[in-house]
Amino acid sequence: MMNKQELLENLEWRYATKLFDADKKIPADLMDAIEDSMVLTPSSFGLQPWKFLVITDRAVKEKLIEHSWNQPQVTQCSHLVVLTALKETTESDVNAFLDDTHAKRGGDKEGLAPYKGMMLGFLSNMNAEQKLNWAKSQVYIALGQLMTTAAMLEIDACPMEGITPAKYDEILGLEDSRYTTVLACPLGYRSADDKYAELAKVRYEKDRVIESI
Repeated sequence: MMNKQELLENLEWRYATKLFDADKKIPADLMDAIEDSMVLTPSSFGLQPWKFLVITDRAVKEKLIEHSWNQPQVTQCSHLVVLTALKETTESDVNAFLDDTHAKRGGDKEGLAPYKGMMLGFLSNMNAEQKLNWAKSQVYIALGQLMTTAAMLEIDACPMEGITPAKYDEILGLEDSRYTTVLACPLGYRSADDKYAELAKVRYEKDRVIESI
């Protein structure tokens, strides 16, 4: 198991990679581990209102870079992860989650009724826009899980909000789906030419951002 020092060293090592080595690819077993870690991401009520698209197709990346402020990471990276949110969480989504819960945990399904009522009550207090914003917030939890896992495996990443989600949706065939793009995160290995790799990390001191009560 990773110790405290190793954990902090890996988090210190990571940075928002600006240039990737296009010739270096993430091994399949490590990418599987990253994908599994994303599946394990916690979410509100456990509803998992997201889908993650993993893109390796060069032609698709070339179409997306124009709508990514022409950031080179999009085409240089080994794998481009596009994180999408469920446009509107409905009762059918709650039912699907409870069916899965029952299938994996067993027990009396009727015993899940109070939990179902709680979730439906929560959703009923939001309009469609609020539901989407809630789902997008959950996606950022998945981004954190993705980036931390990548750092632990010494795989570079660069979270990117600098994209045009509507164009991503168009290119990725999401327009008529239940999902919409939130952000992207290229993964791979830093280029030796990326000057940002050696810069000191700029973070406030611990006592400025953490307060014990």
